[in-house]
Amino acid sequence: MSISLKKGQKVSLSKENPGLARVVVGLGWDEVKKAKGFNFLAPKPAPIDCDASAILLHDGKLMYKEDVVYFGNLRHPTGTVQHMGDNLTGAGEGDDEQIIVDLASIPAEYDKVVIVVNIYQAVQRKQHFGMIQNAFIRLVDGRNNNEMYRYNLTEDYGNMTAMIFGEIYRHNGEWKFNPTGQGTTDPGLGELIRRYM
Repeated sequence: MSISLKKGQKVSLSKENPGLARVVVGLGWDEVKKAKGFNFLAPKPAPIDCDASAILLHDGKLMYKEDVVYFGNLRHPTGTVQHMGDNLTGAGEGDDEQIIVDLASIPAEYDKVVIVVNIYQAVQRKQHFGMIQNAFIRLVDGRNNNEMYRYNLTEDYGNMTAMIFGEIYRHNGEWKFNPTGQGTTDPGLGELIRRYM
């Protein structure tokens, strides 16, 4: 049975799920429905393209550009973190993007995997997370596809163009998860990852 988490509610993945080796991180969102209008001359707004990424950290710091797994680098060199591909619109039910994390095989020098989402070309397209609804991050047990934890974003993130959704981190030999839900005004992934350098 899935546990619904609150912002900052840390949970132990290792203790609560003995033998857990592989986690599927699912992220989803929907565009807020626009009111029907009669301005036929107005340009059709671009769909909101959210991009999920995983940032692998050494002692809390990003050391190498290869440690960022995103739509342009779908697989970490160690093979332990894999992005399952880019969804350009967020349309449809279920996860919009998925990142698979092999906890059992992540090399010891990595202590944290930060899951972030940014809106592609947010500034140019005048888009922000206030235009998104039903956003969530969920952790699924790779052994049986059972959802273990879910965190739904419920705050108002108007004018925020990126989101630090959560972090999977190693503490005293066990893996934990912290749903952070921290909105930022970073215009893209490049600016987001600078926070960890």
